[in-house]
Amino acid sequence: MAGTADVSRVEAPVTMKAYFMCAFAAFGGIFFGFDSGYINGVMGMEYFITLFTGLKKSDFPPPNEDKFALPSWQKSLITSILSAGTFFGSIAAGDLADIIGRRTTIIAGCGIFIVGVILQTASAGLNLLVAGRLIAGIGVGFVSAIIVLYMSEIAPRKVRGAIVSGYQFCITVGLLLASCVDYGTQSRQDSGSYRIPIALQMLWALILAGGLFLLPESPRYFVKKGKLEDAQTVLARLRGQDRDSDYIREELAEIVANHEYEMQAVPAGYWASWMHCFSGSLFNPASNIRRIILGTALQMFQQFTGINFIFYFGTTFFQDLGTIDNPFLIGLITTLVNVCSTPVSFWTIERFGRRHCLSGVLSACSRSMYDANEDLQIISVITPFLVGTDKANLGAKVFFIWGSLCVGCFLYAFFLIPETKGLTLEQVDKMMEETTPIKSSKWKPHTTFAAEMGHVATAAVDEKNAVLDAAADSAV
Repeated sequence: MAGTADVSRVEAPVTMKAYFMCAFAAFGGIFFGFDSGYINGVMGMEYFITLFTGLKKSDFPPPNEDKFALPSWQKSLITSILSAGTFFGSIAAGDLADIIGRRTTIIAGCGIFIVGVILQTASAGLNLLVAGRLIAGIGVGFVSAIIVLYMSEIAPRKVRGAIVSGYQFCITVGLLLASCVDYGTQSRQDSGSYRIPIALQMLWALILAGGLFLLPESPRYFVKKGKLEDAQTVLARLRGQDRDSDYIREELAEIVANHEYEMQAVPAGYWASWMHCFSGSLFNPASNIRRIILGTALQMFQQFTGINFIFYFGTTFFQDLGTIDNPFLIGLITTLVNVCSTPVSFWTIERFGRRHCLSGVLSACSRSMYDANEDLQIISVITPFLVGTDKANLGAKVFFIWGSLCVGCFLYAFFLIPETKGLTLEQVDKMMEETTPIKSSKWKPHTTFAAEMGHVATAAVDEKNAVLDAAADSAV
């Protein structure tokens, strides 16, 4: 396998074909966003509340109209059961993606998700709805866990940040579409009010699964399975290069060398490899346990900013206030702002880097959350149990919790998150071994895995043999 010691030649130039492939993979965000957002409006629909509780709106004249709502425990169960399914689905998806492939795992997740959506659409009571959301959550876990992995493995390094941001943008688009559909059906006095938003989820899953049949598998998956010919073919398709071009051979050699390095470091055996994920010291930036905590904590701190309660409970909370004429419209506007602000990250993360953007945003969030206690009392809910009128009823005080957590998120981002701007996945691995997160923005790649694993020397021998063969042919 011909490699290179030139760190600037481990990847082919970016083509429009690569952009389109990665952009379609990001479409999975719409399906995840729509599924997360539709339930917000559905739980505030008059027909849905009456069907699931037996209450009638006419029985709650002012000033008791806020009592016409799902009880807090039902809101919590309906929303959180999806996350429970996602938890188990994402755990299973990792191993499954290594066995049957990234693309196939995502397609399987879409199939499971559709089964869950069918059950939700058919539901006329809590039990079937919860069962459907649990099954759909398993499918969401498959897709959400692997789609970002798939995109990062097929995307060129120069646009990887923008492409992954595109996935987040698609999530916000899905949230907006869900708000629009909820807004359009909320006044219906039949089962279509909630069944239409639920059933529409199948459309996004069908589009994603159908499109993935046309996209290639990840070349890193083929390398992991020892199918180097398939990996080379797929890589050429992704990069828009000839299969035997130097760019393709050199990038493939780098992927192979990195895989060989990982195999030397990871112990044999299923459970031993799992335990290896948690090995090393917490004080070593390159240790596996630090990498595990880094990845999981990033997702956890995203929730700690306090934004998801708007998307899950915003409509019902606005209804409880009793001062908003159209809570569905407010929810729609909130998601619209989210959609419009997300594309800014496409440019900023490549221009300023991940660390600076993340730290700056978290710092701004911490200040705005404290200000919100005085000025933005409408947006003040994390779960029904914290602000529900039948439970803790914290009101705007909950923003002190979010503000404090955002300060912690800022400190975490500043001290523990490395800068990965402009690096391949293999170079990120090397960077984490050789520097600290605070100094990572100054780190520059100085060698390749292909050079370290001896593939460059092999390339030189191959070139020499080719010259000798050509000379022999000309002599004949």
